[in-house]
Amino acid sequence: MSKSSNHLVIMAGGVGSRFWPMSTSERPKQFIDVLGVGKSLLQLTYERFSGFSPENIWVVTNQKYVELVHQQLPEIPYGNILQEPCRRNTAPCIAYVSWRIKSKDPKANVVVTPSDHIVTDVEEFRRIIKLCMDFTQDSDAIVTLGMKPNRPETGYGYIKADLSVSSLRQKKIFRVDKFKEKPNLETAQEYIKESDYFWNAGIFIWSVSTIVNAFRVYQPAIAKIFENLMPVYGTVDEQQMINAVYPECENISVDYAIMERVEEIFVCPADFGWSDLGTWGSLQMQTKHDLYGNTLIGEKIEMYESHNCVVHTLQQKQVVIQGLDNYIVAEKDGVLLICKLSEEQRIRQFSGEG
Repeated sequence: MSKSSNHLVIMAGGVGSRFWPMSTSERPKQFIDVLGVGKSLLQLTYERFSGFSPENIWVVTNQKYVELVHQQLPEIPYGNILQEPCRRNTAPCIAYVSWRIKSKDPKANVVVTPSDHIVTDVEEFRRIIKLCMDFTQDSDAIVTLGMKPNRPETGYGYIKADLSVSSLRQKKIFRVDKFKEKPNLETAQEYIKESDYFWNAGIFIWSVSTIVNAFRVYQPAIAKIFENLMPVYGTVDEQQMINAVYPECENISVDYAIMERVEEIFVCPADFGWSDLGTWGSLQMQTKHDLYGNTLIGEKIEMYESHNCVVHTLQQKQVVIQGLDNYIVAEKDGVLLICKLSEEQRIRQFSGEG
């Protein structure tokens, strides 16, 4: 992943506060140490892509999080932190950074990733990314990663692959048959019985010319906005112009805008311990447990007669818990959360962060 035309885009503009009280709208989950390893999810994402030149790494985020990004990733040039003046979903985000990269490197080969996911097998992840970038480097193909499902998950979208014929250039990459929305439990159970359904990880690989052309064909209004800014990219006028035109973009995901329409779309099945960490429950599934199913993140936690709990207390306070089953216990800056795992969504609403 050290080729000079390889670029990395990290989307870090989300306002997710699902890990309240640790995460809030002022400091979303991508900027916090969810796993208790001394690094934020954003920093772990950056580390997974070891080998990319910092000059070729781009972070797209909301204007109010720019300094957070700069503090956590000081290696990245400040000018590579692109500022969204308002939320417009992933299609405008990707269009902006694509035209920005194109203005610097028209032959760029790009991988786009969310900032708040976890990967447990980093070496396998890097192998898959290299395989896909080699595939897209000299083609007009778009590749998305499909995670091998291990449970009937209703919180993810799915990709149905055509496994009957692999790509002529790479036998481990297949054409996408269909994208599927987040299913109900019965449908998800049917999906995992088949070998050709994969979770949609939201990680994309393409050449910059391919994605720019796809926007021109399928989203001409968005394409026109960013094409017209080519003379100002990299200048002192860029941010002012972005602030003026960005609100004009349609609020639409790249899946709806491009992925479900483009013809040369492929999926690379993969299995490297992936999760998007959308809830406390998903954190419990992706982390180590004690003998009683408890996930303990913190140094001074003692559990007695408790099972299947998630305890996240990193601020050096001694925590002793007795008699809880399927609970969340989390503390941050004087705010203590104790609630049933099954009720975490309601608690977020009560807190004002839902």
